[in-house]
Amino acid sequence: MLRYSIFIGFLWLLSACGGGSDGANSTATVTETPLIATETTQEPFDWQLPSGFPQPREAEDNPMSDVKVQLGRLLFYDTRLSVNNVQSCGSCHHQSKAFTDGLTTAVGTTGEVHPRNSMGLTNVIYNSRFNWANSLIKSLPQQAMIPMFGEFPIELGWSGHETEMLDRLKYDAIYQDLFAQAFPDSTDSIHEGTITKAIGAFVSTFISGNSAYDKALYQNQPNATSESAKRGLALFFSERLECFHCHGSFNFAQGTTHDGTVFDEAEFHNNGLYNINGTGAYPPGNQGLWELTQKQQDIGRFRPPTLRNIELTAPYMHDGSVATLEEVLDIYARGGRLITEGEFAGDGAKNPFKSELINGFVLTEQEKQDVVNFLKSLTDWTFVCEERFSDPYGNSPPHPNCLQ
Repeated sequence: MLRYSIFIGFLWLLSACGGGSDGANSTATVTETPLIATETTQEPFDWQLPSGFPQPREAEDNPMSDVKVQLGRLLFYDTRLSVNNVQSCGSCHHQSKAFTDGLTTAVGTTGEVHPRNSMGLTNVIYNSRFNWANSLIKSLPQQAMIPMFGEFPIELGWSGHETEMLDRLKYDAIYQDLFAQAFPDSTDSIHEGTITKAIGAFVSTFISGNSAYDKALYQNQPNATSESAKRGLALFFSERLECFHCHGSFNFAQGTTHDGTVFDEAEFHNNGLYNINGTGAYPPGNQGLWELTQKQQDIGRFRPPTLRNIELTAPYMHDGSVATLEEVLDIYARGGRLITEGEFAGDGAKNPFKSELINGFVLTEQEKQDVVNFLKSLTDWTFVCEERFSDPYGNSPPHPNCLQ
């Protein structure tokens, strides 16, 4: 039954969290599956794309449909997808935080601490790669297998409990009906493959493109952003700061794919966050792409995530070690982070494997605030408050701004 177990066993160390939450906010209460009205249709899927956004590249083996997305929404927020009925995918990806969790690093359903910060899920349908440092994960269903079956650390805890976990869904009448509708050509419609495809379909709809920046650029509302944010935009795209080299395109990320892309783009960079004892080393368990390739030049190389909704996704970096946007700018202005004491002491600006794009720069306090204000102009409250992305079980409170 577990067709991907060997593959997942190889990838566990390289994953970023797909599950996990603050145990203080977790609950073992299992709610009944809510009934969601569905309508089978042969019409092309309506992506509800924002102005200026390209058509997503739809997976041939996982065509989009409304019922599949609705099924994925139930699964994404269902705590029965964790071995102890405590956490769901949504436990580590809160809509109120642009689908991050606010923790330094994620915590799995059994309390094990993950070495990496939970990545946001903004516009993930446009990603050519997933996780912080894994060039092999190229699809959302493939990514979803890792938190389900990962063992070091345990996230959702499926490994060794496959039959039990699947039976929880197979004996639910609502899930029986939805899986049959979503996967009509499958004789056994409820298994790990269809579960991850449904979750992948739901997460694919997390498209954000209605920020103040988008309104000014794509919706003919030039006054949607402040004068300070406009100055910050100019600095962001300047050769002086060079931010756009790692956070370019409409999605403010590298490694972007859609129906119009021709080349497979997979970018990973060392940003000088560490340089332990001057050797170029990063902390154990967080050595970046090197953990996959074992190539020295890949030490400390991680994937630059999207900056959309970055205001809501603190703390920052792959290990959640940077608290604020201002601190992020200070590190890049210096050309790398200086750690003066402790086991990770070292000057990141002198890391021998650091990207040639991280050279440092000088900003006045006003310019620094301008860049921060520009980054905040990428916050999309429509996305954060969108009902169709929300928890149908009612266990995840919305952002306070959504209640105004």
